[in-house]
Amino acid sequence: MRLLLDTNIFLEILLEQENAEESLAFLRKTTEHEFFISDFTIHSIGIILFYKRRYDVFNAFLDDLESLALPILSLQPHEMTFTIDPASQFNLDFDDAYQYTIARQFDLEIVSYDADFDKTTQGRKKPAEI
Repeated sequence: MRLLLDTNIFLEILLEQENAEESLAFLRKTTEHEFFISDFTIHSIGIILFYKRRYDVFNAFLDDLESLALPILSLQPHEMTFTIDPASQFNLDFDDAYQYTIARQFDLEIVSYDADFDKTTQGRKKPAEI
């Protein structure tokens, strides 16, 4: 299965939140599935961890990301307009519209704890459902 990992999958682990163990177990399935991440996810994690002054955690995340060798997907500036329709149609914030657009463009399933994706035609799967 080709899967786009949403930001919150990583934040659960990095911030030791409620679904950290489930997320970690899911990430260990790299041989069973094809994982992808968006550049927006990396930037979002950087923003959150810098705000919390957790530079060490951000550095460790980048090291882990490199060892996982996940393909990093992005939208070109002219493709950013593709985020507008899903944002208005499904009432998504920019971050969710960006992830949704990446998933549609690259034919990926979204893996997330964010229920906002449930409103979309793309939907989402939780790690436990994979």
